[in-house]
Amino acid sequence: MPKPLVKPGAVIDGYTIGECVHAGGMATLWTVTHVGIDAPLLMKIPRASEGEDPAAIVSFEMEMMILPRLTGPHVPHCYGTGDFAHQAYAVIERISGTTLYKRLPDLPLPYDEVRLLVAKIATALADLHRQNVIHHDIKPSSIMFRDNGEAVLIDFGLSHHDHLPDLLQAEFRLPYGTAPYMAPERILGVRDDPRSDLFSLGVLLYFFTTGERPFGEGETLRAIRRRLWRDPYPPRALRSDYPPWLQEVVLRCLEIEPDWRYPTAAQLAFDLTHPDQVKLTARAERMKRDPLSVAWRRRFNPDVKPSGARSDLATQIAMSPIVTVALDTAEGAPELNESLRVTTERILATLPSARLACVNVLKLNRIAVDKTLDEQGSNKHIDRLVALRHWATPLKLDENRLSVHVLEAVDPATALLEFAEMNSVDHLIIGARQNSFRRTWLGSVSAKVAAEATCTVTVVRPPRMAAAKPDAGVVWG
Repeated sequence: MPKPLVKPGAVIDGYTIGECVHAGGMATLWTVTHVGIDAPLLMKIPRASEGEDPAAIVSFEMEMMILPRLTGPHVPHCYGTGDFAHQAYAVIERISGTTLYKRLPDLPLPYDEVRLLVAKIATALADLHRQNVIHHDIKPSSIMFRDNGEAVLIDFGLSHHDHLPDLLQAEFRLPYGTAPYMAPERILGVRDDPRSDLFSLGVLLYFFTTGERPFGEGETLRAIRRRLWRDPYPPRALRSDYPPWLQEVVLRCLEIEPDWRYPTAAQLAFDLTHPDQVKLTARAERMKRDPLSVAWRRRFNPDVKPSGARSDLATQIAMSPIVTVALDTAEGAPELNESLRVTTERILATLPSARLACVNVLKLNRIAVDKTLDEQGSNKHIDRLVALRHWATPLKLDENRLSVHVLEAVDPATALLEFAEMNSVDHLIIGARQNSFRRTWLGSVSAKVAAEATCTVTVVRPPRMAAAKPDAGVVWG
């Protein structure tokens, strides 16, 4: 490859080079302009001179393959790439602001601030995983935020794309990544499990709430390998005011065995968005690391092993959706609620890692002042939460797979649509319109939800309605 001549004023494929804004260990970033493109641009150029790490070239090849395939607000838009025969580069949008790395001097941050930050990052990861990509280098310097608050993931040189050759896996035996954030299975050669990103995000969550990294600063293979058998100190051992629900989330992300972590980034984001719904286990109360006897058993009888067969990223995500069932506990006929439960049970039977959110909307008056108590003096909100949990009891779900929510809104349909959008719901189950003059003329909640939802919607009718209408179960994609 010819020696590149990159300096301010040079023109590469129509892009005019400006100033160098960053010089990293594997690449440099330059501002560029192009006739016809008004957006601020950056050109990323790999370090390929004599003596440079060959991994820099391979990782840049991966990034050039992956970047053009990514879409959406959580990744930088790619405008073009150049090959190594002339000059390798990738031109991406320049996102205003700085990376999360700039916040390190402020650590530890307030718990609620970190909760919201990491929830946004988890949402971005969920979107990335749905595009068949595992990032493999989640850390503060790989995360930015748009002006509207949305998280943006950058630097995909170490990433794995489920539909592309994994050049790093093929050409290097040692794992590449940022050691303090690396998941234990990476040392065993596993690169196709999206839960590795959740481990890294757990490290970030631990670090930003305690000010200390859970596994220290060790960057040797020996230090990383210790994660196969040694757990970190629980956050509550470092900070006495650490919320139990937050420790539950952190330690679940940092589980040694991937199967014990959150199944998807979307489910992690859901818990961070609804901390009152986090189900506490023994993790939440821990004050010490596991005894040495347990650590030694793990070391010589490890549960984490390299995957024998190549896993399918899309299948893993599809088997772990967030399912929402909308119930009318106040007016819903028993027959309809029973039909909803039967339908929900059938769907969950095929999805052992699915998360179920039972939702009811407490309708508010547009003009009159709403009362929190009913005629018997009971709190309406609490009564409906109890009713939702009672409805779900026959499903016999694990506590960490179930949550109940009462939304208060003037327009129930809009409330359900917003809940589904904000929580990345994959499948919404709702009862069909009941027979009434008012609903016939004004429309039904189920009709509006089915028409406008961005997720799959199943509309369920009770048996007697199904007998009169052939479309007893209608699924809207």
